[in-house]
Amino acid sequence: MYLYTAKINKHFLEGTFTEGIRLVPYIEEKLAEYRLHVDMHRVLVFYYKIACLYFGSGDNERAIDYLHKIIHQKSDLRTDLQCYARLLHLIAHYELGNYDLLEYLLKSVYRFLANMKNLSVVEEAIFTFLKKSFKLSPAKILTEFKNLRNQLEKLEQNPLETRSFLYLDIKAWLESKIRNVPVQEVRREKFLQKKV
Repeated sequence: MYLYTAKINKHFLEGTFTEGIRLVPYIEEKLAEYRLHVDMHRVLVFYYKIACLYFGSGDNERAIDYLHKIIHQKSDLRTDLQCYARLLHLIAHYELGNYDLLEYLLKSVYRFLANMKNLSVVEEAIFTFLKKSFKLSPAKILTEFKNLRNQLEKLEQNPLETRSFLYLDIKAWLESKIRNVPVQEVRREKFLQKKV
């Protein structure tokens, strides 16, 4: 468990999401093999990390598959993970252009988070952005991505908001949209800059 969690985290840090996806079949095999010995909490964490690998590599459909495994989990374990899975789920559908579905999902996710009484300023900003963004013209959307990035940069130093940035690398996604490059490339560049 710890070894493969660390391996996935290494791919996150280095921005090598596509390479990290190669771990998924083995992880799935071991989760099935040890299902009687692994608690649901750890399984959900793996599913979320796997979904993030797929999202970072640009495979939003596969990311959604793993996010569904978390969202449709019937137990009350890890409500924080449920919240971030739902946010990433929204963003993945946004990336796929599923705007009709997004309107329904936005309401559903907002209700879920409101019931959890767990809506942070960062999450609120993401919701506000997603609500209006798919109705904007392509000419205005870039400005809105930049506005959200600037808004989130101000919140990044707030200790009450750090959890949002740890679970969901929204800044890398925004940067990828602004520069029109894959999320993976943004993360890779940040890693290489820190190495120098």
